[in-house]
Amino acid sequence: MNTTINTAATKQRGTGRSIASWRFSNPEWAVPSDATKLSTVEVRCDNDMPGAPRQVGCVKLRAVPVISCSLTGPWPELAKHIKDAQATGLPGKYGTTNYLTRLTNGSKIIENRRRACPSSLPRPSGKSCDEYPFASTWQGARYSGGPFSRRMINATQNTDAGRALNGFYTCSRVLDGDRFLVWIR
Repeated sequence: MNTTINTAATKQRGTGRSIASWRFSNPEWAVPSDATKLSTVEVRCDNDMPGAPRQVGCVKLRAVPVISCSLTGPWPELAKHIKDAQATGLPGKYGTTNYLTRLTNGSKIIENRRRACPSSLPRPSGKSCDEYPFASTWQGARYSGGPFSRRMINATQNTDAGRALNGFYTCSRVLDGDRFLVWIR
């Protein structure tokens, strides 16, 4: 692969693919084989991870990352909200090409969250406002200009699931503008 990432500089990205080639020859054979080449899938390598600018990593560009959440797991209220929201046609449903795309600009994320869950909304005790599509996506309430869903869910579930979403972004190297899906099982 012909990609070099300078870890001293931030927000560096490069793409490339490897090509393996070989040719078999054997003095006992009458004719050597033709040269054969095999190209790998295209990968992106970068050090553009928000919050970890010197962390270098690579991902397959064609692979669409998927975060999953179970209706019987640790965040059932969140999972139910996402499932219901996706059933209305909102983007991000696993098995479709109606992707969510990550947004990393902090002030835009806040704007998405404020539109979906304004502070004027009453929050029952122990509940917090959950928005879908996520505020950390370009499909969020403010920047999509389209429909969104909000629901009051268990505050601890909402906070913990938000941490898990950020962990998914980091582990799957989902950068600004990268697409992904949400699988509710």
